[in-house]
Amino acid sequence: MDRVFLQNSLLSSPLALNPIYQPIMNRRHALRHIALISGGLALIPSCDFSKEDILAAYKNLKITASQKQLLGMVSDTIIPAGEIKGALEIEVPDFILVMVNDCFTKENQDKFSAGLSAFPDYVKETTGKKYEDLSTKEKEALILETAKLEGDESEEGQRKAAVAYFVNSTKRFTIQGYMASEYIQTEIVPYSLIPGEYNGAVLITDLQKPRING
Repeated sequence: MDRVFLQNSLLSSPLALNPIYQPIMNRRHALRHIALISGGLALIPSCDFSKEDILAAYKNLKITASQKQLLGMVSDTIIPAGEIKGALEIEVPDFILVMVNDCFTKENQDKFSAGLSAFPDYVKETTGKKYEDLSTKEKEALILETAKLEGDESEEGQRKAAVAYFVNSTKRFTIQGYMASEYIQTEIVPYSLIPGEYNGAVLITDLQKPRING
């Protein structure tokens, strides 16, 4: 059955219909198919689906897709969508991870990652629920309380300090990334360079949106 399929696939090539090219094309395609099949079989035993893959985009962090999703939910709690887009809709979590990956020291990167990893268990212990199962008000209250946590030298104290560091860093970068986003600067608060447009005879009532001079 495999041999018939291989022959049919080889003969389907326009060049294969030309008797001059047929022997060459048959050998070339046969070798390609054999390489692909054998290579694929060799990879199967090495695949480990028991662990979640680490996102390769952030080389200094060990962040999984589920952790990035949790980070998105936290940023969405800080700046939710309403009349305008929220933090999650304009991909602020990517900004947060880039800032931590590129700008934090190794010590602070480890502290942020530890806090992110410990956050689900902390939420479960504190509220009895998963973060995604909390109501909006419960999420907001939890974030405010967590930001005020203080640690100590004990293992539990260090865990609380890491969770607080994660939440406060996420809050700071959520606001920074949101306000600096193209969406905010072009659609909500138009950006203009110094000195900007000058108009010496405009009524205050005609001003619709504030302008930020950078």
